[in-house]
Amino acid sequence: MVSIMAQLHCYLPDDEAEALRWRAERAGMSVSRYLAELARHDMASDWPPGYFEQLFPGDDVAPIERHDQGEFERRVGME
Repeated sequence: MVSIMAQLHCYLPDDEAEALRWRAERAGMSVSRYLAELARHDMASDWPPGYFEQLFPGDDVAPIERHDQGEFERRVGME
């Protein structure tokens, strides 16, 4: 299977670019690979389209309710 990859360019302030190089080196990766891993992680954390509609189909879902939380515990102050 052949994988096609796009080449992207980005611009960062010098101090941010240096921090990025340092983090990539610390992770044992090239800057390119480090950025690709960050992008993969970020995109994987999004909810897929239609996720909530599939999870909660229709309008018959009961509303979320918060029950009475009671009273706070009273404690003796420190002196």
